[in-house]
Amino acid sequence: MAVHSLFRVVAAIVVLLVAIHPDRAASASGRGGFGLKSVDQGDLAVTGLCSCATILHAGYKCQEHHVVTDDGYIISISRFPEGRNGQGAGGNKQPVLLQHGLLVDGMTWMLNSANESLAFILADNGYDVWIANTRGTRFSRRHLSLDPDNKKFWDWTWDDLVTHELSATVDYVFKQTGQKVHYVGHSLGTLTALAAFSEGNQVDKVKSAALLSPIAYVSHITTALGNLAAKAFVGEITDLLGIAEFNPVGVPVAIFLKALCANPGVDCYDLITEMTGPNCCLNTSTVDLFLKNEPQSTATKNLVHLAQSIRFGKLAKFDYGSVKSNMEHYGKATPPIYNMSNIPKNLPLFLSYGGKDKLSDTKDVQILLDSLRFHDVDKLDIQFVKEFAHADFIMGVTANNVVYNQMMAFFRNHQ
Repeated sequence: MAVHSLFRVVAAIVVLLVAIHPDRAASASGRGGFGLKSVDQGDLAVTGLCSCATILHAGYKCQEHHVVTDDGYIISISRFPEGRNGQGAGGNKQPVLLQHGLLVDGMTWMLNSANESLAFILADNGYDVWIANTRGTRFSRRHLSLDPDNKKFWDWTWDDLVTHELSATVDYVFKQTGQKVHYVGHSLGTLTALAAFSEGNQVDKVKSAALLSPIAYVSHITTALGNLAAKAFVGEITDLLGIAEFNPVGVPVAIFLKALCANPGVDCYDLITEMTGPNCCLNTSTVDLFLKNEPQSTATKNLVHLAQSIRFGKLAKFDYGSVKSNMEHYGKATPPIYNMSNIPKNLPLFLSYGGKDKLSDTKDVQILLDSLRFHDVDKLDIQFVKEFAHADFIMGVTANNVVYNQMMAFFRNHQ
């Protein structure tokens, strides 16, 4: 995701929350929705996504699991092993792992009705559903030795999600179920998967991957707000503002981003459209529920890394800013490149992207597809949805019929 698209997302969310829900900034430390209190380290077993799911959709059995990464983060994963009221219970069910995007958590997979939310659609269709929550989000704010108030807790980028977190979650589901996993990612959840696959990571434990609004190459996204944010002091925000945790509803970040929106020519009023593109198929209740639960924190360093993709025009590991530092980390003067053409050609991939998407721009998706041009033809399924924008793939009321049914058919073809 480019720096300008990334900041468009963050700024839009922040201004929307401040304008419509001014109390959110004051209570930002309490990350739970639905009246949940701040997550206590001893209460995660009962206050994870399962608590939200019980309130939203009765009749689903839900389990809370916790995965420890090799860099010490404790990741919350929620499991729906069967459908509503025990539908499809028992048997050796196929596991599916859902990985959300940037500045949100696993809640985004169940914001609509059970018949329209991917997590429950999969469960009702006989899949064993696992939902991951990235480090730093409300249910994954624990570490073996670090507290979220410690800046070291936030010393990571999406490189670490690729190397440590994705590996740990896929490995955990594989070991728990004894089966290879169907992986489903949205937005940043597609970037981490593509980067991992390009280095051969976890491909022996993944049966297939469905990538919704795929993000890899990022050079064709422009708006007035984006162009302004691209010129902002992204790389220096940690030093200048003292922010290691980028909390979109925290006061320092809100002040900074509201200042961007005050510039002439920047439209921060039609925010959902500005943020994701003109989504065709969201309903008001879904958006309201989204705003009660999102956005979530990420590491400022993670945003800096994402910004580097547009600055340097390539998909690479984090640039430490000097030859000396890069040599210390990588043994070379510049960060290694993630080469998408190295993704195993026999790994089944389903890519679905939208014609109205401002974040996963069609031109950038075409660059990704070009890098996959030698992929086995029968292992690559590409879907273009002309009327869809970024949020339609996970929150659109028509996504079930338009995308999810085709995705499940893809899964069945690659059992």
